[in-house]
Amino acid sequence: MRIVVALGGNALLRRGEPMTADNQRANIRIATEQIAKVHPGNELVIAHGNGPQVGLLSLQAAAYTQVLPYPLDVLGAETEGMIGYIIEQELGNLLDFEVPFATLLTQVEVDAKDPAFQNPTKPIGPVYSKAEAEKLAAEKGWAIAPDGDKYRRVVASPRPKRIFEIRPIKWLLEKSSIVICAGGGGIPTMYGEDGKLRGIEAVIDKDLCSSLLASQLDADLLVIATDVNAAFIDFGKPTQKAIGQAHPDEIEKLGFAAGSMGPKVQAACEFARQTGKTAVIGSLSDIEAIVQGSAGTRISTATPGITYL
Repeated sequence: MRIVVALGGNALLRRGEPMTADNQRANIRIATEQIAKVHPGNELVIAHGNGPQVGLLSLQAAAYTQVLPYPLDVLGAETEGMIGYIIEQELGNLLDFEVPFATLLTQVEVDAKDPAFQNPTKPIGPVYSKAEAEKLAAEKGWAIAPDGDKYRRVVASPRPKRIFEIRPIKWLLEKSSIVICAGGGGIPTMYGEDGKLRGIEAVIDKDLCSSLLASQLDADLLVIATDVNAAFIDFGKPTQKAIGQAHPDEIEKLGFAAGSMGPKVQAACEFARQTGKTAVIGSLSDIEAIVQGSAGTRISTATPGITYL
């Protein structure tokens, strides 16, 4: 099988954990131990989130006031290299020495007319008091939004339109390489009026980009690995129930929150409809069982209705 595994940013650096290199490596090790088990006989493409990592780089940039901070597209490229390096090393320590790896900086095109640019919603970087946030917004032209009793900068999250490196990804797969790409939803880029491609201040949703990636690669399975073992209704309540199997039409009716499970469900539904294949949402520590068909929330057009675990 050709499998695309999308590792969530919060799964790689769990909620509440200090943002240390050791913690990140420990979580990536959990993922690579699972991925190594499904490597035999399969082609693997690994995508990953980068929200906590970009947040850390933004905090570091804010502390260095002598120069302007690097733009988001550059921070995205930095995190693709950083996370890809650790995944390559940890997975390489588990597999045969002859297994080739490649981490690709992945540029992703978005549409300048995407409505997301008129309604920035993706929080990035440090938190500020209301006065600080308003001052920075006036100075830098930022959009800001409340985050609890603080404020944060928010940017657009446009839909991915084109993955520029899709051909080299296919070439590498043909040579039996494990490919790590599209980190953080890819590096957001856009063509200007002069016809030149350039980076932009935006964040592309990692799961939607992984869905597009899996569709364009004609993958047999899309695994969306996160920090919970399934998609739940009434999550966190005594009435919560895990979804075992669902048709896209049925699971979409449940209305998952945009800031948490919503994009994962949307991405899984889009892949299932586009390809007729299966997408699974589940825990990073259950990847082997997900591939075997015994864990996670499986979304497919092949089976009607919805069932609960």
